[in-house]
Amino acid sequence: MNEFKQAREDYESTPIPQELESRVQEGIRQGRANYRRRHWRQAATGVAACLVVLVGALNLSPTVAAAAAEVPVLGGLFRVLTVRDFHTEENGIQYDVNVPGVEAEGDLAQRVNDVIQEKVDAHLAKAQQDWEDYKDAFFATGGTEEEWGDRTMDVIVDYEVKSQTEDRVSFVVTFGEGWVASMTEKYCYNLDLAENRDITLADLLGENWVERCNEAVEAGIAASVDEEGFTYFFPAEQGGFTTVDENTAFYIRADGVPVLVFPEYSIAAGAAGSPEFAVE
Repeated sequence: MNEFKQAREDYESTPIPQELESRVQEGIRQGRANYRRRHWRQAATGVAACLVVLVGALNLSPTVAAAAAEVPVLGGLFRVLTVRDFHTEENGIQYDVNVPGVEAEGDLAQRVNDVIQEKVDAHLAKAQQDWEDYKDAFFATGGTEEEWGDRTMDVIVDYEVKSQTEDRVSFVVTFGEGWVASMTEKYCYNLDLAENRDITLADLLGENWVERCNEAVEAGIAASVDEEGFTYFFPAEQGGFTTVDENTAFYIRADGVPVLVFPEYSIAAGAAGSPEFAVE
């Protein structure tokens, strides 16, 4: 049995002492602050980041991971909890993990939680395989142990609550894998817990939501062009932006304005990151 499967079994069977929680919570708060300063400052300055991943099978410190559920009070109908939060290194991979879950009545919360966990499982498996493939290729092409040195991969997952009301919440889960590749993935969740459904752009912007969104994106792209005519955005005929649709990701700002979020490389070069456009 490999270490990850064994770790998961250990996690499932380990009781959590009640007196441990307060000490764990304080350590988690300090570790998260250090992690965010360190990793997202690196990402902002061009340090490579790719897919963000984690899974229950990675709970190599099961007692700490299970006790690490911080509970922001976001409204009367729901809570958003940190259901996985740990930082460790295993086989050259440094894991910094902070995974959310929604606690609410109805099946919407469970559906969202299941989707998040499925993404986490898949990305963790991919990150581990990417690292093994890279290591194999490195040595197969003449790399030496000395040249390999202390190389590591950063595997990160984090989330941010963008807005909240008594019965609605909007949050973004960001996945990143940092080594020699460069990519991040963001998944947006906009939930109406009172009506047990997802919030749509049409709910926020009305029947002409497509036109309003397209105008906002086109205006943002136009504003990105510098005095020499350069922009990171691709022309429409070369794979650039054409139109939004029901699958376009977005989050809701605190003032109620939806912000469209596009994947890296989808409509612009990687240097543009994950483009965002507010639909005022």
